[in-house]
Amino acid sequence: MVTRAFRVRRRADRISRVTGAQRIRLPLLLVLASLAAVAPVATDLYLPGFPALGDDLRADASSVQLTLTAFLLGMAVGQLVTGPLSDRYGRRRPLLVSATVCVLAGVATAVAPTLPILVAARLVQGLAGAGGMVIGRAVITDLVTGKAAARAFTLMITVGGIAPVLAPTVGGLLVGPLGWRGLLWTVTGLCVLMLVGVVLVVHETLPEHRQTTLIGGVRSVLARPAYRRPVAVLGCSFGVMMAYISASPFVYQNVLGLSAVEYGVAFGVNATGLIATGFVASKLVDVWPPRTMVRTGVAVQTVAALAFLALALTHASTWLYAVAIFVAVVCNGAIMGSSAALAMAQVRDVAGSGSAVLGFTQFTLGAIVAPLVGLGGKDSAVVPALVMAVAAVGGFTASRGLPQPHAGRGGTKSRHETRQETG
Repeated sequence: MVTRAFRVRRRADRISRVTGAQRIRLPLLLVLASLAAVAPVATDLYLPGFPALGDDLRADASSVQLTLTAFLLGMAVGQLVTGPLSDRYGRRRPLLVSATVCVLAGVATAVAPTLPILVAARLVQGLAGAGGMVIGRAVITDLVTGKAAARAFTLMITVGGIAPVLAPTVGGLLVGPLGWRGLLWTVTGLCVLMLVGVVLVVHETLPEHRQTTLIGGVRSVLARPAYRRPVAVLGCSFGVMMAYISASPFVYQNVLGLSAVEYGVAFGVNATGLIATGFVASKLVDVWPPRTMVRTGVAVQTVAALAFLALALTHASTWLYAVAIFVAVVCNGAIMGSSAALAMAQVRDVAGSGSAVLGFTQFTLGAIVAPLVGLGGKDSAVVPALVMAVAAVGGFTASRGLPQPHAGRGGTKSRHETRQETG
């Protein structure tokens, strides 16, 4: 009994020291950003190896696609499982388990002798990899709030958003010398680095008095309208991004007439703009509250998406398409981090469950949007523009009712938290 009481007191002291900082320490922020990036990299890095994978395992294209579907399904379900677990048992233990399983599953994918084994291993890898994303957001929510949280979420989500954009390009460079198995070994190596980072840097951040039941946390967050609106904004903005990513090869090459190299350059320009916007947004939160940042970003994104739709319907000069797309995409750098901070501020008492629902919503909307952009055929920009516009208008509508940033249902604000929000 005495030993347990000593452990509880020591854990509380350590959490108090960590949360006493106005900013998250850089090593911890880098590890949390890597947790957000590993899953998207695992999704897209091996895509250039699909043809060789199908040849080696004697599978057709639709069967090979199952390896990606299984991973995305695991990511969506894994967040709903891991988030509540982290509210019940703390952040560090579930994170260590998920990172370890992710490494083991990565080894299984790289050595899989048959397609069914590869699909099963990818499903497990997705389930485990979800833990890094969902618990990483919960750790930020445990440690900081207000502007400090918006800054951390913006940097974390910017890294996580850039990863799926750049991963196919990197995979295309590596597939020749490494092969598709080498790409999966590369993913496994990144998972190992993630595990090492968790072991060395991430400490427990959940106070024992805030631990909750597994089901109660999800029910609680779903009942909070002030949480649901910023989640809707984030999901719709992610839908704009997924529509762009899915349609960009056809829009840029078949409609705008760019070569494969020119398409890569255009893709890189948009990625650079997204990174730059995220960096600027992380600095501007000291001047603009997260709510203002989100509403401004969503308004600009909506105008750009509607302009893209109008240009496509009127068959305007195609170079204008690229301008409208660029503006719509880079706005996500200002929207997603601050909207995540606003959402998580409402669920600080059940941050794991709140992070789980947020991530599940994001991936589900992304999965719905991605196939829709192809309904108009490969030579039309109208349907991709329409999908982007609908998602942007949905985000704009949700942003009108965003809550003022505060500590939410997790308890009253401390003087330190109030200083963070006021800057």
